[in-house]
Amino acid sequence: MPVSDPRAPLPPALVLDRSVRRPRTAVLLLHGGRSEGMEAPPRWNLAAARMRPFTRSVLRVTEGHDVLVGRVRYRHRGWNGARADAAVDAQRALDELEELAGAVRVVLVGHSMGGRAALAVAGHELVRGVVGLAPWCPAGEPVEQLADRRIVLVHGDRDRTTDPLGSRDVVRRARAAGADTCAVLMTGGDHAMLRRAPEWHTLTSELVAGLLGLAPLPGPVRRAFEEGLDPATSD
Repeated sequence: MPVSDPRAPLPPALVLDRSVRRPRTAVLLLHGGRSEGMEAPPRWNLAAARMRPFTRSVLRVTEGHDVLVGRVRYRHRGWNGARADAAVDAQRALDELEELAGAVRVVLVGHSMGGRAALAVAGHELVRGVVGLAPWCPAGEPVEQLADRRIVLVHGDRDRTTDPLGSRDVVRRARAAGADTCAVLMTGGDHAMLRRAPEWHTLTSELVAGLLGLAPLPGPVRRAFEEGLDPATSD
């Protein structure tokens, strides 16, 4: 079996889906993964495939607004405990984006493990907002890095993989730490975001547009930020 050379340069963590000459803002998408797994994500990766419709929705809603759109490439399939590999790669992608485009405002969109990674790196100076889709939020996850960010976590009430209560706990503690944040419950939604898929895609694109300042935020989310309360459901 060939052994990789530890001195070899790392592959870029930033993969572009739309490059613009002078981007004003940017959106990075982060797909899910596994709790453990040192192998590289396979070429055909279901977790990555789940995010493609979201990428298309984001591309549509940001068309003509000088918004760079990209995704994070992981070196490993899993989070891998204290290594936090997905967060390390997300941080690298943000650093590469800053080198490429300068001080652009960034919104991160992450599903499951990708949601955990997005929250973990939200303290990066480029990041202004995070949309977490069925995010993996273990008990006691740090929230101090979310101060002064706008965070929306969307969770289906039929999710049996990650706990919607974890999203609510992060939102509660992040709000106390100084974030504008809320949790949205997608009634009937599952972890794979297949049930009510069009609603997942539409809500995500509306949240991205709102967090980038291209359009108003959805009314319930805007009121949640203003009042410090969570929308009860997304019907």
